[in-house]
Amino acid sequence: MYLCSGCQTAVSPDTKYFPVDWLGVEVTRATLGIIGMGSIGYRVAQRARAFDMRILYHNRNQRRKEEEEAVGAHYCEKMEDLLQQSDFVMLVVNLTPETHKLIGKKELGLMKPTATLVNISRGAVIDQDALVEALQNKVIRAAALDVTYPEPLPRDHPLLKLNNIIITPHIGTATVQATRMMAEEAIANMLAVLNGQPIPSEVFPK
Repeated sequence: MYLCSGCQTAVSPDTKYFPVDWLGVEVTRATLGIIGMGSIGYRVAQRARAFDMRILYHNRNQRRKEEEEAVGAHYCEKMEDLLQQSDFVMLVVNLTPETHKLIGKKELGLMKPTATLVNISRGAVIDQDALVEALQNKVIRAAALDVTYPEPLPRDHPLLKLNNIIITPHIGTATVQATRMMAEEAIANMLAVLNGQPIPSEVFPK
């Protein structure tokens, strides 16, 4: 969580020395809990395995045994079990009526006081008022959000005043390559419609 303040210290004209007591937490061999094991969640698991992380996941449906074994993931039927065991909890779900404020005061209270909550899905998946309270009272150690509601947050929002959170401006897919692939996929779908062919990325198949 010292990334932002560390960068400011490194470039500040007033810096005369670097602090020696800024200690982060290793992800290697830590437990990662992924809530939402669709295609994106599964790719997160593939990357986490490279750090020798223990991977837990909660999903509407359990993935096939061979898919679990390929990334070393263990299914948690109850989200509560995942929350209690994870050092890092990552949200990778669609925003639906069922996932709106999926993580609230109760769920945050189940997490370890040393845990970090990461949200790369949609802002409204978290009850932000409950998150502010949890971060202020050290119910959890930290949070990292690529998404909020609204976007951007009002400049006086209490999340912006905390030192145990990192907020980025919804840039999880903001690379040249990803943007190009999304454009190409959109074009492929439009051409399929115009030519009366099956739509490759149809959201609601008939």
